[in-house]
Amino acid sequence: MNLDAFAKLCADHGVQVVEIDLTQSLAPQGPFDVIVHKLSDVIVEAEHDNQSQQLLANFQSYVSAHPSTVIVDPLPAMTQLLDRFASYRLMSKLHNSLRDWRICSPPYLEIHSDTDLPSIQEAVRNQDLSFPLICKTRVAHGSLSHEMSLIFSVGNLADIHPPCVLQSFVNHGAILHKVFVIGDKHFCVERPSLKNFPSGPCDRKTIFFNSHQVSKPESSSDLTALDEKMPCLPPPSSEAIAALVRELRLQLGMALFGVDVIINIRTHTLTVIDINIFPGYEGVPQFFSSLLSHIQSVLNKPSSTDLQDTDSLTTGGPSTTTTNL
Repeated sequence: MNLDAFAKLCADHGVQVVEIDLTQSLAPQGPFDVIVHKLSDVIVEAEHDNQSQQLLANFQSYVSAHPSTVIVDPLPAMTQLLDRFASYRLMSKLHNSLRDWRICSPPYLEIHSDTDLPSIQEAVRNQDLSFPLICKTRVAHGSLSHEMSLIFSVGNLADIHPPCVLQSFVNHGAILHKVFVIGDKHFCVERPSLKNFPSGPCDRKTIFFNSHQVSKPESSSDLTALDEKMPCLPPPSSEAIAALVRELRLQLGMALFGVDVIINIRTHTLTVIDINIFPGYEGVPQFFSSLLSHIQSVLNKPSSTDLQDTDSLTTGGPSTTTTNL
């Protein structure tokens, strides 16, 4: 993001923006009223990298010593979205809480380790997954998280690399709806997506692809070109999207995230296929002003301890604060 442009917008509203250097002690760089961050890379790398562990420790040390500083978003909330096992369990619960809106998520299976192929095949049958299957890495952040595959038969389950998630592929007319959430505001942007495939197992070889390349705004790929004439699908209901966002904000306790949804071409059901940490917000022209509005609302909230209930926030007048992006 263009940090200079955002800093100028904030300065015009009495908000001072400072870029934090995590390699140094945070205390002399502060004090901070609000810290906006995307530490997902650091959290993932801290599992195996000593330098990243130290950066994270510096951050957590400051947060512990300054409980009044508002963190957007809390690290525990972000951490659960870095693990597709955790986020998909959350998605599966949407069936009950959002049943009236006809919102669901596809059946899925967690593959924890390199077990024998017959055991994986049996688990797929027991979970009522349907071919083709889409395979995704367990870690939901970083370049490798975009490397996915489409599996068309039981035999081709040998192509997976655990730990990973297997998810029934839902035909959706090659259209992905990316929902970008910024506090109590959300925006829906249409992107290209995977084309339709015949349902059921077949002898087609596994297709390996990068989802980042397939669903970019300017993407052009054989994988997104429909083989047949598709009747226009209805756009997602704005009321259903709003209900979905409210429920996820309640469950996640987060203000900055994205949701990938598709429309099932057969049932027209709104189907949630992924949740993303602090997405790129490409195609959202109001991002800077919406982010500033959320920061102001957090600062003007009587009690900043309940970060989950940001629907009731109101934007007040200019405040003097320091925040990091």
